Amino acid sequence: MSARTRRRLRVFGAAAVGVMAVGITAVISVPATAATSVYGENFSNGLGTFTASGSVSASTGSARMSGSLLSDPSMTSAPVDLGDHSDVTVSYTRTASGLDLGESFTVAYSVDGGAFTALESSRTAAGPVSFRLPSSVDGRTVRLRFSLDASSALETLTVDDVLVRAEGGGGGPTDPPGGSLPPVSDVTAPGPYAVSIDTTAGPGDDGWLVYPTNAGQNGVDHPVFVWGPGAGSDPADYEDMLRQWASHGFVVYSEVSSSSGDYMVDALDWLEDQNASPSSPLYQDLDLAEVAFGGHSRGSIGTFDVADEPRLETTIHVAGGSFDGNGPDNLRNPTLYIGGDEDFATANMETDYANTDVPVWFNILDGTDHILATRNGQHVITAWLRWHLADEEFRRSTDFLSPNCSFCGLGETTYKNW
Repeated sequence: MSARTRRRLRVFGAAAVGVMAVGITAVISVPATAATSVYGENFSNGLGTFTASGSVSASTGSARMSGSLLSDPSMTSAPVDLGDHSDVTVSYTRTASGLDLGESFTVAYSVDGGAFTALESSRTAAGPVSFRLPSSVDGRTVRLRFSLDASSALETLTVDDVLVRAEGGGGGPTDPPGGSLPPVSDVTAPGPYAVSIDTTAGPGDDGWLVYPTNAGQNGVDHPVFVWGPGAGSDPADYEDMLRQWASHGFVVYSEVSSSSGDYMVDALDWLEDQNASPSSPLYQDLDLAEVAFGGHSRGSIGTFDVADEPRLETTIHVAGGSFDGNGPDNLRNPTLYIGGDEDFATANMETDYANTDVPVWFNILDGTDHILATRNGQHVITAWLRWHLADEEFRRSTDFLSPNCSFCGLGETTYKNW
């Protein structure tokens, strides 16, 4: 893998793309204090709940988009469930700098994964602003998108303090039903665990073991996820994603992949030994009845190779269809497919989907190429693991198997055999 490709792996991925309607909702005053805060993002922990495409950074407590001749930057929020809320307002602070005539930034919202409608579109703006959304959004799911149409890296849009407020709702969101891991309200954010990494782990001392630092705390047994990187890459290229999954309570192992998945089986054997060894930091802390294999590109192909491993509960395949369409023959358990609308491997994944006989959920992410598929889909993977390995059954309909599922607005979604 070239240095340029490695850099692209580390760029935050693209968000769902919609057709933006013309028109601007009137600016209103700041909402009254009686309103409930439904959603907020101040970018104190990077992009937080936003996913992004193009040149977007969040290193100083705000998000900044920079113009480019190659692609216009944008960032889109996670879905905001308005539940039984009404009188919804959206506020944020923005500053546009250096935009020339004909260039602009746009802020828009989408309802239930539909087309985006503009809140404002302008060349110059600075300071806080607030908009009241129409009553048609009440009780539904909305996403916010900030985008910049500019050609120079010196032309920027800075965004901060994004807030959604509304009336009603009984005092804000409640915790979701629990499973075997501590519950979370947002799978796009890090989980409750601090994370440790051993970069000399595994059967050959050349793999990465990424795990909750306080594994076993409060009697929790941690499910296992073995991850295969794409060809030409290694676990370091996926470090932020491995950390994310471990922060949610999963013990993650990864090493350089091969098209044969035997290394995954060997890794699982090694993890079983760690669970039985008093000298291991994971001694008697693993839930070896809850195991997933998954991978990106060649890692997905290796996962197909050993998908009939009897200790598995599920498999995950990202931007990696089998070349002959026979990969699904080994599947024995529910499986997740993630592709991209700009990915050359998606055609093979579509063939695999047609040939899949087990329960399968397939999302072709908008604005996503081969390199960025894992990063753009990492929160989908988190939710899938929490469903299938941590027994959060509410995710079946909330996140995946319903017409208005949490991730159905990210791209083309299909599923079968459930």
